[in-house]
Amino acid sequence: MSKPKHERGLAETEAQAIVRNLRVSPRKLNLVAGLIRNLPASQAVATLTFSKRRIAGQVKKALESAIANAENNHQLDVDQLYVSRAEVGRSIVMKRFHARGRGRSARIEKWFSHLKIVVTERAQEAEKEAA
Repeated sequence: MSKPKHERGLAETEAQAIVRNLRVSPRKLNLVAGLIRNLPASQAVATLTFSKRRIAGQVKKALESAIANAENNHQLDVDQLYVSRAEVGRSIVMKRFHARGRGRSARIEKWFSHLKIVVTERAQEAEKEAA
């Protein structure tokens, strides 16, 4: 039996969560995603909990979803998980117009983003070597 389409690119020790159309620009979302890349999952959740950025709460929700997927769908050890990838992509751009002086207008672009978080189970031997 083949894997479902959304899981074909994952290894046995990986789980993911994808969030589409987040109402934040990709540049701003990438700053928050950069905070959690290559961190242990528990430390990444703590980092997002105390982040002052508005979007950090939604990124935390996506990370917790990826951790839950790893535990429930892939039977991975939660204590051994780390964030192997946090990918940010562009989505739609809403275009709006803002009235300016002298009958002119200015265009306002409201960016949306996609977020993909992949958590991986770290092997026991690799963790001992890193310490």
